[in-house]
Amino acid sequence: MVTLPQTKVIAHVPGWTILDRLYILNGTVYIVSDDPQSIPKPSLITSTSKPIDNDPVETASRLPTEKEMRIVSTKQAKELFGTTPSCVDGVSWLVNDPPQFIMHYYHWSAELFFGLWRTYSSLDPSIPPNGNTSLPPPRRMLFTHVDAEHWRDYARMNQWLVRSAFPSISMEYSTDWDERSAMGRPFVFDRVVFADRSAAMPAYNYQRTQRTASVPFALPGSPNWWSTIRNSVMEYSGLRDMVHLDISTNPVITYVSRQDWGRRMLIPEDHDRLVRELYQLREDYGYEVNVVSMDKLSRVEQLQLAGRTTILMGVHGNGLTSLVWMKPTPRSTVMEFFFPGGFAQDYEWTTRALGMVHYGFWGNRVFTRPGTPQVAYPEGFQGNAIPIDGAAVAKLCHERLILAHETDD
Repeated sequence: MVTLPQTKVIAHVPGWTILDRLYILNGTVYIVSDDPQSIPKPSLITSTSKPIDNDPVETASRLPTEKEMRIVSTKQAKELFGTTPSCVDGVSWLVNDPPQFIMHYYHWSAELFFGLWRTYSSLDPSIPPNGNTSLPPPRRMLFTHVDAEHWRDYARMNQWLVRSAFPSISMEYSTDWDERSAMGRPFVFDRVVFADRSAAMPAYNYQRTQRTASVPFALPGSPNWWSTIRNSVMEYSGLRDMVHLDISTNPVITYVSRQDWGRRMLIPEDHDRLVRELYQLREDYGYEVNVVSMDKLSRVEQLQLAGRTTILMGVHGNGLTSLVWMKPTPRSTVMEFFFPGGFAQDYEWTTRALGMVHYGFWGNRVFTRPGTPQVAYPEGFQGNAIPIDGAAVAKLCHERLILAHETDD
C-alpha cells in the first residue's frame, strides 16, 4: 500500500511555522503524522482568523477547530486523500490573518513581512551583509481571509515592498483559497511558511513587546537576516550597492514632519525651533539635514532617502516605518517624539530588532532602553500639542555621530 509522505515541522514558534508537505482539502489544513505528540498544538499554528479583540469571548472564538486544522495519521490521510494529492511546488508563504492590520504599511512591512522573512531566514543562519542567501525565494503568497482589494496601503508601499523584494512572486487571495476548497480535491504544498497573528499572541516575546514579529527571534538567525530584503528593495528603488554604501563620511539626518497631517503634531513653535537647530547642525558640522513630509515624496524618493539616513526622527507615526530601510551602523539612530507620559513600542522594538539605537523624547527628557517607560496612551497622545526641545534633539544628534565616529576610530 502506498503511504502518503508525512508532514515535517521544520521550524516553529507560536504563530510562525515552517512545514514541509502540508495538505489542504476543502479549506481545512491537514498535518499528516504518525507521531502527533511531536506536532505543536494547532492553536499555536493557526486560528479561525476572526478580527483581533482582547475581549475574553472574542479571544476564545479565535481558537481553531477541526475545520481550520487537523492532525491525522498516514492511514487516515490515505482514507481522506487517496494517493494522488495535487502538488503545489516551491515555497509558499501562507498568511492566515484577517484584513484588520494588513492594509497598514507598518504592520505589513515591520510585522508581517518582517516575521515571515525572519522565520524563513532561520533556515540560513549565515546570511552575509550583502544579503546573499541559499534560500529560494517564495513562489507565492497566499491569503486565506484577505481579498485582492484589501492588502494594499493608501500610500502604495505594501505592493512596492513585495514586488521589489520578490519580483517573481505570485499572489493568491481568499477567492483563490475558496476556489481550491470548492474543488473537493486534496493539495499538498512542498514547503509552507505559515503565519497567524492570533496564534503568535500567547508567546513570551509577544507578551513582552506586543509585536508579533518579535516571536520568531527565538529561532536561529544571522545578524544580517534583513539585509536580503533591504538590499533588494534599495536596489530596485535605485540605491544600488547598498552593502558598500558609506553613510559615515557625511551623516544624513532626516526629520519626518507631521505638521500638515492635522493629527499627532508638534507644538508649532517647537517644530520651528527643532528645524532651526537641525539646520544649525548643518551649518556647524556639514551634516546633511532633510525636513520632509513623507506624503509629499514619491515612493522612490522615500526609500532612497531612508536608505541613506543615519538619524531618523519624528513624532510617533507611520512615517517612522522608513527605519526598516536604514543601514545599521554604530551611528544609526531613531529618535521618536511622544506626548509626555505616552509611549508605544512599535518603532522602538523594530529599531532594536535591526541592531540600531532608539531614543524617545518627552519634551526635553530623553530615554532609551533599558530605561524605557511603560506603554501608555494618555490624553494628548494623539493630539497636536506635543512638545519637543529642539536643542536637546540637536545635542543628542551630534553626540551620537561623534561617539560613533570615535568608536570607529
